[in-house]
Amino acid sequence: MTETSPTSQTSQRFREFKMPDVGEGLTEAEILKWYVKPGDTVTDGQVVCEVETAKAAVELPIPYDGVVHELRFGEGVTVDVGQVIITVDVAPGTALPAAAPEPVVAEAAPEAEAPKGRTPVLVGYGVSEASTKRRPRKGNGTAVPEQAQPAQQVAAAIQAEMNGHGASAGTPAGSRPLAKPPVRKLAKDLGIDLATITPTGPDGIVTRDDVHAAVVVAPQVRPAAEPVAATPVVVDANSIARETRTPIKGVRKAIATAMVNSAFTAPHVTEFVTFDVTRTMKLVEELKADKDMTGLRVNPLLLISKALLVAIRRNPDVNAAWDEANQEIVHKSYVNLGIAAATPRGLIVPNIKDAHAKTLPELAASLGELVTTARDGKTSPAAMQGGTVTITNVGVFGIDTGTPILNLGESAILAVGAIKLQPWVHKGKVKPRQVTTLALSFDHRLVDGELGSRVLADVAAILEQPKRLITWA
Repeated sequence: MTETSPTSQTSQRFREFKMPDVGEGLTEAEILKWYVKPGDTVTDGQVVCEVETAKAAVELPIPYDGVVHELRFGEGVTVDVGQVIITVDVAPGTALPAAAPEPVVAEAAPEAEAPKGRTPVLVGYGVSEASTKRRPRKGNGTAVPEQAQPAQQVAAAIQAEMNGHGASAGTPAGSRPLAKPPVRKLAKDLGIDLATITPTGPDGIVTRDDVHAAVVVAPQVRPAAEPVAATPVVVDANSIARETRTPIKGVRKAIATAMVNSAFTAPHVTEFVTFDVTRTMKLVEELKADKDMTGLRVNPLLLISKALLVAIRRNPDVNAAWDEANQEIVHKSYVNLGIAAATPRGLIVPNIKDAHAKTLPELAASLGELVTTARDGKTSPAAMQGGTVTITNVGVFGIDTGTPILNLGESAILAVGAIKLQPWVHKGKVKPRQVTTLALSFDHRLVDGELGSRVLADVAAILEQPKRLITWA
């Protein structure tokens, strides 16, 4: 009959939950908040904590029933994927198994006494401890008067301060420091007294690095001058609070890495177009009153998104990606439309899967869900993967336009500027019209200037004449 050891029973009772990889290839996550504490009862599937990865904030459910035994990390700590973050007692109230008594081992017969002062090794005995000590060097034969020794010690101390080292604890005053001939010559050439250097080599030997270190420090010290009254250093208490340092981690770290990689990998080209969107703004107001759009988010971004999708259908080569590893251009027959969203944790770009296949009401519903989820900080890592083209709406901040950086792995990004009432020539007369500016950045490795210009021109043409959403689609 096979018996279960107490250690095995304990490991089965206390189950460990490790930090999972909540995204593709993520290596770490920061614990934002614990929802439980030791002693709390938990059930399978209950959310126990919220973590922030390089892509989003994610809630983690526990896969066990039981009582929380231990939280391994506190809030604000970054934990590597695979590390245990919480242990759960799955059999609370059960007494722990008694530890097995240690086996009694018969006392071995004493071995032959080793030679005194020698250390046993695998074969025979090693050398005695005393034999490893360096033989004391002979003195230089010159007697030093006792009254002269304090003066020499003071001189050595002063030289030590000039060299930036204290006197070596292992080198008594008046004794000759240990150093190899080349090191002695180097110290002599550089004007460094070996007695003032703290040796770092084995057995208290001064090394070349010790000498060089003394040379580096020595020029920083000036000869002693007449004592001068010390000038008090006045520290402005307010200056301490004028700067705050924040660790680079989580979403901010991911944004920085992606932007640097994109900016210095893909050659960016940005084109601009300014045009009249008065008809589009009228259509937005009409759609808000349409019963088929009741309860849906209807705004200019909805029609701009639809216009971009139509432009991509007319110019499908823009919807591609550059595969550097395989030296291929990947053409995509689907559009996962990314929408840049500003959140309290930073910029994220979730995308609408298969946006090209959605009707206008479906696209409106997807946009509303995407924005709400992003603002609540509940966007999943999966929602931010696989994007093909992105829209960033800087107009909501009153900005006319910009030069957006491509989302890493995508070929184009459209920046939407503010829509403003401006004087505009319409039907031969200057009239106040709703005007905006679009900017399209694209990867010039796979998108030529002609193709990028056609895409941007098509988007503008559709928004000038929204009926093209029907005729061109």
